[in-house]
Amino acid sequence: MKAVVLERFGGPEELRPADVARPEPGPGQVRVAVRAAGVNPFDGKVRSGAMEAVFPTPLPAILGLEVAGVVDAVGADVTGVAVGDPVFGFADTGSYAEHALATTVARKPEGLSWEHAVTLPVAGETADRVLGLLDVRPGETLLVHGAAGAVGSIAVQVAVAAGVRVIGTAGPGNQEHVAALGATPTTYGEGLVERVRALAPEGVDAVFDVAGKGALPDSITLRGGTDRIVTIADNTAHELGVVFAAGPQQRSAERLAELADLAAQGTLRTTVAATFPLVEAAEAHRLSDSGHARGKVVLTV
Repeated sequence: MKAVVLERFGGPEELRPADVARPEPGPGQVRVAVRAAGVNPFDGKVRSGAMEAVFPTPLPAILGLEVAGVVDAVGADVTGVAVGDPVFGFADTGSYAEHALATTVARKPEGLSWEHAVTLPVAGETADRVLGLLDVRPGETLLVHGAAGAVGSIAVQVAVAAGVRVIGTAGPGNQEHVAALGATPTTYGEGLVERVRALAPEGVDAVFDVAGKGALPDSITLRGGTDRIVTIADNTAHELGVVFAAGPQQRSAERLAELADLAAQGTLRTTVAATFPLVEAAEAHRLSDSGHARGKVVLTV
């Protein structure tokens, strides 16, 4: 089968098309004929070698945590999913390929495209997990750094739906987008503390840093300490005493189905920043690495 393979760590140019053996499903797994694969900032960090200390990756490797496509083979002990079913979920093998294996999948609703379905697994799991770690409650104020990205946009909507007031940081071009998600938008960078204090004179109760762009010191100032601050992107977290939440860890097919139904109904807004054919994975990584994508970068097969 065709796949995009990483043979050595480095820049996006290290992602190269190759012919590899098609994987066979084991117990509890399905094989998916891939229609769309999600590209995450995490993938870029793995590709560069930046994650080797905490997430060793044997080479050659096929990247990709998220997959959407049609089941074309099932392993032993698989229930609820059959050959021919349209599904999406977490890839056990890399999803930058024509076929991928998966254990945690949900059926894709008819009204949801492949590209939009694949925006949900990592963003939904991360938003649920981090909001749980932060223990945000109705009536509290949550500050989300990187609110226009794939994870940030889902986190904003999940929090708002739970009765939380959200202030979301984003670039100047994404202020209206963040407002449309239900958050109060503001820009990041110099003067952030003053801007947030003007929007929330009573203070912020929790901070979720999705962006990893050096906002943790300002977040600590706003919180008056490191309590109830979580980042998924800033490697200086440990030096500052802030929780770094690696993942995904809590994979639930039931939750995937709930999110997909909400997205198909239009209740949950999913955003695709750009799509690239599989062979242009390097270009997709360049966009993802820039940190300026509004929503999910997607590879199509």
